[in-house]
Amino acid sequence: MMCAITGIFGEKIGVKLHEMLLSLKHRGPDMSGVYVDGTLSYGKIDELEIPQGQMGLGHNSLLIDGSDGIQPLKEGNIIVTCDSEIYNYKALCDELEQSFDYDFKTDSDSEIVLALITQYYDGYLPNCIPHIINRLDGDYAFAAYDEKNLVVVRDPLGVKPIYYGSNDDYFGFASERKALWNVGIDETCSLPPNHMLHNQELVPLKNQFFMEKNFFKGKFFKNKGDLENILKESLIKSVEKRVNGLERVGIPFSGGVDSTLLVVLCNDLGVETELYAVGSEGSPDLNFAMKVAEHMGLPIHIRVVDEELVRNYTPLVLNAIEEWNLMKLGVGMTAYLAAEMAHENGLNVLLSGQGADELFAGYHRYLDFYTKTGINVQENLKKDVKNLYHVNLERDEKVTMAHSVELRVPYLDLHFVNIAMNTPLKYKIDGSNDHLRKCILRKMAKDLGVPQDIVKRPKKAAQYGSGIHKILTKKILKDGIYMQGLKNSLNFIDI
Repeated sequence: MMCAITGIFGEKIGVKLHEMLLSLKHRGPDMSGVYVDGTLSYGKIDELEIPQGQMGLGHNSLLIDGSDGIQPLKEGNIIVTCDSEIYNYKALCDELEQSFDYDFKTDSDSEIVLALITQYYDGYLPNCIPHIINRLDGDYAFAAYDEKNLVVVRDPLGVKPIYYGSNDDYFGFASERKALWNVGIDETCSLPPNHMLHNQELVPLKNQFFMEKNFFKGKFFKNKGDLENILKESLIKSVEKRVNGLERVGIPFSGGVDSTLLVVLCNDLGVETELYAVGSEGSPDLNFAMKVAEHMGLPIHIRVVDEELVRNYTPLVLNAIEEWNLMKLGVGMTAYLAAEMAHENGLNVLLSGQGADELFAGYHRYLDFYTKTGINVQENLKKDVKNLYHVNLERDEKVTMAHSVELRVPYLDLHFVNIAMNTPLKYKIDGSNDHLRKCILRKMAKDLGVPQDIVKRPKKAAQYGSGIHKILTKKILKDGIYMQGLKNSLNFIDI
């Protein structure tokens, strides 16, 4: 279930909380709920009456698989609002029902967060959080309140966005910055992964990255072939978790090895897969995407971009990503248009190849680091993976959710990340002349059935492969009148 979460503290917050939820209606158009000073209310956001008060939590739901999406959830004095995909939800439910006789009231995976809090609660809410994040397998952002303390938590990789900030009158948090901006909180921060916001204090949590230092000892790892099999098994399980219960799934598709491998795995799992390709006429991404789709006999939906389209969509994409950044604009527009097509086709879940380049040294800069003595490439990879949340993940999640479409990222399954980060660099870059890089991932792709010309296709960033960056830099940014109008219409973004 994909959704929006919000919270605000101050005087007479009812109207402000309603404004926050309205600004995030695209993230959860199906149902809304609020908790204000002890009172729970549910309904459609346009009709929901929110009482005034001093403390409020809000939630908008986008129902993916028919689950019960009513939130906030309450058990005793504990209130939870959650934006989550918890992949071990069923196993945890069975455990809590059998061992602790917990009575689940919904079939939403978000209720597992509330159930775990009640299991570990000792009267001081922050003490629960380390236990809970060690149990959860998935992507999430949640807030919990026990009438004394507030905690806001984000998944270890930062797949789900959450922001917070304050002014002289209010403190608030929300899934997107615009909800805070709309109530006058101009200065906002992104909650870093592996941190908890306790009331208004940022508290570090135990790092869950790269913790499997002994993973490859003994029977687990004897040679490159064994390692490749371990990676294959982990990635297949990751994709399987993310398509479980879905009959159809979409993939933003450039014809690159990362997205093509996801297509192959979805097909092998028997999930109906549709491809969404975006690019200018004759662009490399469109050409490769159409070629692969024909080869695999899969439906492909194409959006050809030109200068007029880029002009029209630039303010829409900027409004979604909430910042002026040329790279994010170019990449974000491809995902924005893919999500728009998916929504029009009745799909609400897309799978992305995000993270593969950072895990397996896909970008050319890693080869540059490799050829320079004294630069630790593996440490650079780790740094980039840790920073993915504000470089790529927030951008991609927000542009797809602008169309009420959830983005899932199989390469960023925590178990797969830890294996990839413990993979020796020599299996990622095969010497100073390796201009393809991602050696072991390409070998996996070949073995699993990705066409050879795609396995050998060089990496090309989405903004370049789609042709959008060229249109932006050669045409759009040089149009002073257009740019001035853009600044005026999006005065909340520093352009």
